[in-house]
Amino acid sequence: MAEQAEKKLLGTVTISPQTIEDIKKNVDNVAELKKKIEEYAAQNTTNLLDVILYGAIILNASDIHIEPQTEEIRLRMRIDGVLQDICFFQKNIYHNLLSRIKLLSKIKLNITDKPQDGRFTIAIGDLPVEIRTSTLPAEYGESIVMRILNPQNFMELPALGLRKDLYEIIQKQITRPNGMIAVTGPTGSGKTTTLYAFLMKMQNSEMKIITIEDPIEYHLKGVSQTQVAPEKGYDFPGGLRSIVRQDPDVILVGEIRDLETAKIALQAALTGHLVLSTLHTNDAAGAIPRLVDLGAEPSSIAPGLNMVIGQRLVRQVCKQCSSLAKPSPQELSEIKKGLKGVPKEIGLPKNLTALKIPMSHEKGCAACNFTGYRGRKGIYELFVADEQMEKFILTNPPVSQIKALLVKKGMITMWQSGLIEVALGETTLEEVRKVVEADE
Repeated sequence: MAEQAEKKLLGTVTISPQTIEDIKKNVDNVAELKKKIEEYAAQNTTNLLDVILYGAIILNASDIHIEPQTEEIRLRMRIDGVLQDICFFQKNIYHNLLSRIKLLSKIKLNITDKPQDGRFTIAIGDLPVEIRTSTLPAEYGESIVMRILNPQNFMELPALGLRKDLYEIIQKQITRPNGMIAVTGPTGSGKTTTLYAFLMKMQNSEMKIITIEDPIEYHLKGVSQTQVAPEKGYDFPGGLRSIVRQDPDVILVGEIRDLETAKIALQAALTGHLVLSTLHTNDAAGAIPRLVDLGAEPSSIAPGLNMVIGQRLVRQVCKQCSSLAKPSPQELSEIKKGLKGVPKEIGLPKNLTALKIPMSHEKGCAACNFTGYRGRKGIYELFVADEQMEKFILTNPPVSQIKALLVKKGMITMWQSGLIEVALGETTLEEVRKVVEADE
């Protein structure tokens, strides 16, 4: 017991086998987790936090939100990208939870008027699950968000669910000896998961792969991973300079967010390294103006950039309660217009006029936590920078002209990718509209 307590103080939560067994046996959805949390809330804080954490993992939640309100505390979890209410509890329970979480995360207990960040690990058998903690002063107390980094959510390339045409292009591009591959999209769109899938496909005994990340999200066997520590002088530009001197074949840069990082990454791409990174842009075409806005020269971007992927995540309809129905005339017109020009080889139904599309059940069922959706999958757009594209980049064109050229060259846009998933029965038109704007 003393050893277990010591581990917990050092930032590791070891959830008891009894609690794991209880949650596994009795929790399949949000309603059941609520009952279980209310049951454990009557016991002690340690057990309650264990149930919240392991319950979130069982439901495949990405984040846990504990939010003080006027009279009580709200507990929510982000499941399939959408926040869902779990339960409410009293403030005395919240204060005990806050202290426990701060202690585990190595956050100062006596500071309540400033944001703080920390992290700890949950040990579930031999599986370590990292939790990133953020506290923020709010009107009625400190708001807590815990991000769950579950290694079981890590996917290899075939598991990403890429269309055959995209899979073939990506396989070819990740075997090139040099150049830059950029994945774009907002926070939470699965960019890191995609890049890690690439690394797993590339990794072998002949490859030297080094990463610089903020933070390291998943630990990859056979890959040298480093984490930025600005307070120690190890930031993206400085770390990238050091990495280049380590004779790597492949470099992963967690995010290009400033000119210095962009310049070094492009230089590495031009001098015999394959560089993978992410950019915060709305679509694939926006990657080029984004690099220019950071201060990178088009003369470096044009020859250095190999491929850009834009991606989003859409919720998939619940297979147990969803149904297929004919779209309305307006919906059918929208789908036909959006899919105009998409090659038949993609695998679309031959007769779109007779198309039936998924309808999520309004009230859902227990299997999908009464949302009508269960699980998510990526929708993508992708372009390879060929000779024509290189010359075009040198003219420093706006994003609208870049996208127009890419579409003319046959790029299937994210909107079209979403409509393909609708036509194939994977998601709803409403969900695609929420995630990505329709093409003009």
